[in-house]
Amino acid sequence: MEGAVSARVRVRRHADRGVYEQAVIEQILDEAYICHVGFVADGQPMVLPTVHVRVGAAVYLHGAVANAMFAAAVDHSVCVTATIIDGLVMARSVYDHSMNYRSVVVLGVAEDVTDPDEKRMALRALVEHVVAGRSREAREPSDSDVRSTRVLRVAISEASAKIRSGPPKDAAENLALPIWAGVVPLRLVAGDPVPDELMARDIPLPEYLEPERVTARGASRN
Repeated sequence: MEGAVSARVRVRRHADRGVYEQAVIEQILDEAYICHVGFVADGQPMVLPTVHVRVGAAVYLHGAVANAMFAAAVDHSVCVTATIIDGLVMARSVYDHSMNYRSVVVLGVAEDVTDPDEKRMALRALVEHVVAGRSREAREPSDSDVRSTRVLRVAISEASAKIRSGPPKDAAENLALPIWAGVVPLRLVAGDPVPDELMARDIPLPEYLEPERVTARGASRN
């Protein structure tokens, strides 16, 4: 994919952190729980956080049909970004502090998905993206649910990843300073599920919601 990278998504600042392999881009999108969608509505730049899912070579987004900002993105160029923070990088100098991260930028046109079967597929995939196994147990969307939900598709044809990993990069003159330096790893960990007070007490916790499984699911998407 290296030769097909457009100037719009090529990493310039810290160009050595740019990654353009489709597989890496897809892995980051698969692991991230949410993305941010940038677009222009009535001349005003907007950024909207939302759940996404990658299916094949496309990212699917969803929102309410009544959401005017989301509707403004249909058939227009959008910028979809996702970021995963892997660690806090503590340098000896404030200037050299950083974070270890994996991020993706996708540029494309947001296409309105109108086919009911494709919409249902995307909505099911969105649920599975968050918690694998949930869509097999929870009630399927009704026809009314599907009609009231807008699903957008953005092709992953113009995209890049940017990744930072490793220790701090202090200037040579700062290496002897008596200051702790290194990396504080970060990861998302599931807590104990809290049952809804209105739920019948004899309903057991599904295995796929056990904290170890949810945490492992997130880690497995890397």
